Amino acid sequence: MATKKVSPAFRLGYIVFPATILLISLVLTAIFYPRLTAELGYHFQGDGSPDRWLNRNRIILAMLVPQLILTLVATATTWGVTKLSARLQLPQQSASNREKIFWLMGNMMALPQLVLSFAMLDIFIYNAYRIHIMPLWVFAVIVMVGGGIVLGVFFFRAAKEARRATH
Repeated sequence: MATKKVSPAFRLGYIVFPATILLISLVLTAIFYPRLTAELGYHFQGDGSPDRWLNRNRIILAMLVPQLILTLVATATTWGVTKLSARLQLPQQSASNREKIFWLMGNMMALPQLVLSFAMLDIFIYNAYRIHIMPLWVFAVIVMVGGGIVLGVFFFRAAKEARRATH
């Protein structure tokens, strides 16, 4: 019985989370920009008060440019791997696994973007309203634990499918 060859194509779903986070960050920047002073506190002491200041345009660039780069890296990597996979012409039976891997690969860039977006939002909220949402390190731990759980589930399922395929 012959197996049908499938050529995977790049899909927006492979980078939906990085693209969405970038878009949300742009919207938040547009909302907060008029509320911000020319100089923003961006580094905070243990009590939450700022001890370093920088021009608002530089802070915005420092927060948005890395997010744009991460989104572009996710796009380029996922697009390149889908093209390479199409050249290899793998059998259809592994098509669903490839889709999951492409989705995970592209959307994994959302983890550092979430931390950057939160840091940007915290800077904006502090400078506009003089409050903090939560410490950045707490949010970063939450993101890392959540990402670790998602990766753990993904690898557990992959190992289960591999064992099932060999038996």
